[in-house]
Amino acid sequence: MTAAIPELTTPRLILRPLVLADSDAVQRLFPRIEVVRFLASRVPWPYPADGAFTFLRDVVLPGMERGTEWHWSIRLKSAPEQLIGMINVRDSGDDNRGFWLDPAWHGQGLMTEASDAVTDYWFDTLQRPVLRVIKAIANTASRRISETSGMRVIAAEDRDYVSGRWPSEIWEMTAEEWRSRRPPR
Repeated sequence: MTAAIPELTTPRLILRPLVLADSDAVQRLFPRIEVVRFLASRVPWPYPADGAFTFLRDVVLPGMERGTEWHWSIRLKSAPEQLIGMINVRDSGDDNRGFWLDPAWHGQGLMTEASDAVTDYWFDTLQRPVLRVIKAIANTASRRISETSGMRVIAAEDRDYVSGRWPSEIWEMTAEEWRSRRPPR
């Protein structure tokens, strides 16, 4: 059995390790095209009524148990019982971090906070040397998070997403690059 995944905090957020009981909240928020449009085409669409439960039970929780995936719900400190999104890091080739956020909370910098917290975890706790993420070029908000964190584009290719095939970029950052951008602790 792997070590427990810790709760992470940021100035405005609590990132709680996902549990099966989160599936109802995920099912209420997730199956909207504005949420899933730029997620990998393996996400079923239309999203099934038991999609969140099945995904958590069959993919997320086993990956967490194996110690190859780390998944958190995103919650506001001011409303800790309300799930507003999800974020993860995973040992998965060129695609190590993924996230989504309820559109009602877009444009407030919340995903940047969550992303910084899990990136710290990836490099400092898990001791991974490199973080890579794949982004559809049309997904400007997600690309902006990579840009502001100091990532750089290392490759371009077409990828399949829920909304179709899109030109995409692979972004990368090393642990040293991440640490050099962070304020001293």
